[in-house]
Amino acid sequence: MITLKQLRYLEAIAQTGHFGRAAELVHISQPALSAQIRALEDRLGTILVERLSNGARLTTVGEDIAARAKKILSAVGELQEAAKMSQGVLAGRVRLGIIPSIAPYFLPKLLPELDVRFPQLQLELRETITEQLMRELMDGALDVVILSLPIDEPTIETRACFFDPFVLACAKSRDLRADNSRFPAKDILNEQTLLLMEDGHCLRDQTLKVWESELTGARRSGGVSNMATLTHLVEQDRGVALLPELFINCESGLSERVNLIRLGNPEPGRQIGVVWRKTHPRGSDFDALAKLVREIGTQQA
Repeated sequence: MITLKQLRYLEAIAQTGHFGRAAELVHISQPALSAQIRALEDRLGTILVERLSNGARLTTVGEDIAARAKKILSAVGELQEAAKMSQGVLAGRVRLGIIPSIAPYFLPKLLPELDVRFPQLQLELRETITEQLMRELMDGALDVVILSLPIDEPTIETRACFFDPFVLACAKSRDLRADNSRFPAKDILNEQTLLLMEDGHCLRDQTLKVWESELTGARRSGGVSNMATLTHLVEQDRGVALLPELFINCESGLSERVNLIRLGNPEPGRQIGVVWRKTHPRGSDFDALAKLVREIGTQQA
């Protein structure tokens, strides 16, 4: 019979590439871990781990089994948490992912509210780009994610929470309309460089989508990893950029340093939402989280 303990030991070897370090990770002796891995191999009728003089390496079959084991262990952990917390909403451990263009500007409002409303919640945060968050969500390493929609994945449950408008930022030295009224992007791109986030950031893709019909021949500059740097470049008249209102509202005195201009009709922007796997047993908890995100986001907008 295959046991969860054996799967945990195999996962430990996959993580460490070494029997000794894997044994330390799961708090047992190396001989005991080796015996359990051998028993798992005997049960499956195939070699999972290649024993090397300086460590251990999973075979091709071993890599496949380890990946499946990781998902099984994650699902079992979710079931245990769901059973343990069945008496309360948003209690116990929740692994929350959030993208960098939201985290610093939204978490200061969200976290105190979570503490007050859900005092039994044990939150573990992960901040990185959308692609990586979605990979970890699908693999079971994360429970729920706050990001920019849409997400095209049929196995994911999605809740749209609030709209975050984009505002054009350009240097104070630019001769713009005094009333900061709306005007076409092409009027600016004819004479300015469009500043972009580096590849992998959803804000880069969203900026390009807003101006996709205006970019023929326009100068573009990418490679910036955060919006603070983007703003400093705008302030020094290195180009123009689209900034989310969520960021602008958290930057004290920004309107004194750069021109902020509303664009077009309809107004460009991004939809902020909460997503989780449809198979996750704590969907009702994440619905409660989405409602709170919507409440706070609507107040900030």
